[in-house]
Amino acid sequence: MKNLNKLLTKGALAALLGAGALAVASTSASAYIVCNGEGACWHTHDQYTYPTGFGVVVHPDTWHWRHHDHYVWREHEGRGYWHNGIWVTF
Repeated sequence: MKNLNKLLTKGALAALLGAGALAVASTSASAYIVCNGEGACWHTHDQYTYPTGFGVVVHPDTWHWRHHDHYVWREHEGRGYWHNGIWVTF
């Protein structure tokens, strides 16, 4: 009986740790949409702090522009922003 209680306690602890790890992993999978004043938008997996002079706005991944807005997707990997059609790394 003593061994059964130990086994159940260890199983419950393992399940709790597994659920905690899953919760942390699911929150780190966020994505963002970043747009600049020139109408270019791109996805990023990290929420960078862009200086105000860059003229970019960070939106949640669920954000959509309205049908009369004039945005285009310009994807690029890495940390940076689009400026005058050129990817600028910072």
